[in-house]
Amino acid sequence: MHKFSSVLLGLFFLAAAAIAQPVEQAVKVVVAPDHSNWLYHTGEKAKFTVMVLQNGNPVKGVKIDYETGPEKMAPVVKQTATLTNGSLVIDGGTMSTPGFLRCAVTAEVNGKTYKRIATAGYDPEKIKPTVENPADFDSFWEKGKTELSRIPLDAKMTLLPERCTEKADVYHVNLQGYGQSRLYGILCMPKKEGKYPAVLRVPGAGIRPYAGDIAKAENGVITFEIGIHGIPVNMDAGVYNSLLSGALSGYPMFNMDDKDRYYYKRVYLNCVRANDFIASLPQYDGKNLGVQGGSQGGALSLVTAALDPRVTCLAAMYPALSDVTGYLHNRAGGWPHMFYKKNEDRKDFIATAGYYDVVNFARRVKAPGRYTWGFNDETCPPTSMYASYNVITAPKELSLYLETGHWAYPDQHDEQNSWLMGKLKAK
Repeated sequence: MHKFSSVLLGLFFLAAAAIAQPVEQAVKVVVAPDHSNWLYHTGEKAKFTVMVLQNGNPVKGVKIDYETGPEKMAPVVKQTATLTNGSLVIDGGTMSTPGFLRCAVTAEVNGKTYKRIATAGYDPEKIKPTVENPADFDSFWEKGKTELSRIPLDAKMTLLPERCTEKADVYHVNLQGYGQSRLYGILCMPKKEGKYPAVLRVPGAGIRPYAGDIAKAENGVITFEIGIHGIPVNMDAGVYNSLLSGALSGYPMFNMDDKDRYYYKRVYLNCVRANDFIASLPQYDGKNLGVQGGSQGGALSLVTAALDPRVTCLAAMYPALSDVTGYLHNRAGGWPHMFYKKNEDRKDFIATAGYYDVVNFARRVKAPGRYTWGFNDETCPPTSMYASYNVITAPKELSLYLETGHWAYPDQHDEQNSWLMGKLKAK
């Protein structure tokens, strides 16, 4: 591998790891429900054990503030207590309906504040969506796909020699997308002649450059990693930072008053366009196509699988944009939380949400999928994710890493990739 490519990929992976997993601290607040699987039935009381550790030992006499209540909602209980013997058992109460009960603890040690949460799940497999399922949902998206099919692909591939390896070629790709937009991404292709399965990698929220998934290409899978904002994905990082704080700040809310102009219409249809490009490659085997992503990318994985019957499997981590109307029904809703203490009276926003909420795509997924998340996710609340997961009728697997928030352990990434590669290469 060229030195430039190695350094670039290393920086990307280090940045991703820094975002994904909390940094270790000398003092640790430990909070855990009294059921080892963190699961309860409605009406059962949950208790939470709290400890503060320093150098692996309990710190006695620490004062803590704690609160308990349904996730993302106003706390039912707010108290202050002292860990006289180094630990405390908190009575967290119960829930009368399926959902998640959260305990948040804050401790101060040597003038520094530390926080930790734990979340008990109450019959999560019984959580039902709140979002409306529009009667014309299917015709709305069929019309969009028909319009997309009339637009020439106009694919332009630029080899990136500095990123190529002995086993894989890497290209910056530029396609014609929906609504006079351009779609950009990084294509990684096995060098050896042959026919290969493929994976579309869809991005989490934000604006950034992309390195592509070279590892899979070196192992015999074509990968196409896309951006969603209609800009090249190989520019200097400063360009993306400027857009994030400027022209594209708040993009998940752009034009939400009109379902035909909402920002994500182009995004969703351009995921299908990305698959059009993959299908056009002579090296693609024409049979095995996966889609993969986390957070916003988890949402786009489900959306793409629902819209495009060519998708044969999907791997989604903590999907966003799920049951966003939960807040209108006094419970947690999904990212980007457009109804969290705001927009409650915007009937136009609520109507648009039905056409874009992941719940309504999850209903229509036919491809087998593997999903993973944790109960402590404050960005994509588990209530919202279960609302989508529970309506999936296609073959599905859920791997829970209970204490994770909006991040994943390396094991989770490894499991997702292994499952996906197994599905693609099994045929």
